[in-house]
Amino acid sequence: MFKLINKYKSVLRFILTFVGSYFVLVLLYNVYLTYGASNTYYPDIITHTVAQQSESIINALGYDMKIVPSKVEPAMNLTMNNKVLARVVEGCNAVSVMLLFISFMLAFFDGWKRTLLFVFGGVVLIYAMNITRIALLTIGIYEYPAYTELLHGTVFPAVIYGTVFLLWLGWIRSYKKQPKEPKEPKE
Repeated sequence: MFKLINKYKSVLRFILTFVGSYFVLVLLYNVYLTYGASNTYYPDIITHTVAQQSESIINALGYDMKIVPSKVEPAMNLTMNNKVLARVVEGCNAVSVMLLFISFMLAFFDGWKRTLLFVFGGVVLIYAMNITRIALLTIGIYEYPAYTELLHGTVFPAVIYGTVFLLWLGWIRSYKKQPKEPKEPKE
């Protein structure tokens, strides 16, 4: 048994680090949502900000979009001509996707500076892609309402998860392995 564990030690370390860090980060995020979220921003500051920034992109593209707090659920409704086109709920703010990305990065840790720089850059890219995704999804729902399910359920999740996958792939390809000790030549 110990021989098997020793053989797959690096794989087990990866899995335990990935799952453990994801669990801890999600737990901390849920504690924040439950006890630390500000009452100033509805439903929470991250979701509120994502909705505001999505609204800004949509308006910059020539549409008259407004965000309105939902009276039914903790969400920000994206409305045009008093019609709700989309809603931004906590799950739409991409925090869970960012936590998944960070957990993977911690499992493939490669020094503080390099890892933190990649994590920071990745989180910024995921955040920007998510805001763009919400803006384009809302416009897509407005312009092509018949494709709402396809856009929301398939196309745009593929964009955000595809971005994370490409980031992971880039990290793995650049991952620095410890140089192996050269073997002594046999005589």
